[in-house]
Amino acid sequence: MKQLLRTTDPTSIAFAKALLQGEGIDCFEMDVNMSVLEGSIGILPRRLMVHPDDLAAAQKVLTDNGIALEG
Repeated sequence: MKQLLRTTDPTSIAFAKALLQGEGIDCFEMDVNMSVLEGSIGILPRRLMVHPDDLAAAQKVLTDNGIALEG
């Protein structure tokens, strides 16, 4: 699995997952339990992972829809 998105914004993760699912790209959200454990202060980011073969397509889907990805 390759990291596609890392953010502390749960709405960005939800939007990204919906976009990817709409394109038929499987994704997996990591660190959900860690961010729940830290409470609501939002310091621990969640990661959205995709299969390496889907990475380029997933990056295009997110950037085309205004989600900024890390360098």
